[in-house]
Amino acid sequence: MAAAPKRPFRWHIVVFLAPAVLVYTAIMILPLAGTLQLSLFRNIDQAQVFVGFENFRRLFGDPNWSVNFWNALRNNVWFFIIHMIVQNPIGVLLAALLSSPRLRFSAFYRTAIFVPTILSFVIVGFAWKLILSPLWGVAPNLMDLVGLKSLFTPWLGKEEYALTTLSLISVWQFVGIPMMLIYAALLSIPEEVIEAAECDGITGMSQFWKIKLPLILPSIGIISILTFVGNFNAFDLIYTAQGALAGPNYSTDILGTFLYRAFFGFQLQVGDPNMGAAIATMMFLIILGGVCVYLFLVQTRLRRYQF
Repeated sequence: MAAAPKRPFRWHIVVFLAPAVLVYTAIMILPLAGTLQLSLFRNIDQAQVFVGFENFRRLFGDPNWSVNFWNALRNNVWFFIIHMIVQNPIGVLLAALLSSPRLRFSAFYRTAIFVPTILSFVIVGFAWKLILSPLWGVAPNLMDLVGLKSLFTPWLGKEEYALTTLSLISVWQFVGIPMMLIYAALLSIPEEVIEAAECDGITGMSQFWKIKLPLILPSIGIISILTFVGNFNAFDLIYTAQGALAGPNYSTDILGTFLYRAFFGFQLQVGDPNMGAAIATMMFLIILGGVCVYLFLVQTRLRRYQF
């Protein structure tokens, strides 16, 4: 019996993948490995000394670090929850409305809603800070026009409102992303499925809830995990609007701003790169844990809805 011919090695695959692998390794893998390594050392007498998990014990056990860390983590969780319960449902609703063939000027509406996503964080942060200013902002005057000026308050200046206000500003900026992803998912539903539903008398919103929504659940799952990763990496908007101290009184402090102050220092606080690396490592583990939960628990259940 003749042996089967040996399949030639596909060198072209290596050639085409090599540039992407090299770039990804240089800008992602090596910095990540360096951060993990730096978190295990401490600067003692102008020398880096291996201390194992001592930096993490300080982060969780030393009140000078743990109080700020848990405060930043709580704020980050709330920042994420606002996006999940406000941004993503609004994105799904807008996509459902814009996918209606009877809606006129849908292309204009899609563009108008998506434009804020391409704006700089600096522009968005300063613009909304000016809009909401109680001294020269337009928000008090606009609310006065509709008889609601009594409800106005300096939302960015009060501890109980500042983080929620910034979260809603972020929702306004990025609601176009889930809208466009869900819109694309709705357009990819086969026409045969829609026609079959119409033959059974399922139309309008009933058709969306019973037919379309189950079919786009995998896309909603992807949007949810992208929201999770993006929110736990957030930094720019908080820094632009409230500064590195994330005021008032650290009420808008999230892991990104806490990492910035720890690593680089701010005002009278001296930077500690080793503790900053420990905070960055915890952020990485939190994000990794969330992604693993999605991949192994959520995505496997959503596959049944794919067509």
